Amino acid sequence: MAALTRPRDGRVLGGVCAALARRFGTSATTMRLIFLASCLLPGPQFLIYLGLWIFLPAEKSASTAW
Repeated sequence: MAALTRPRDGRVLGGVCAALARRFGTSATTMRLIFLASCLLPGPQFLIYLGLWIFLPAEKSASTAW
């Protein structure tokens, strides 16, 4: 499985859904639809999204990798 990092490409808002899609082997669109559907349910979805956006590291670019 891929490491959980926010990708530099394929981001829409922060790259959280794209990172989760890579991790679980699905498309980013599917993950975004799952997130939007989960927003119809009660719970802290937005807080979790913000927390992941803050705490997930961004993917390193090829020019900065050693």
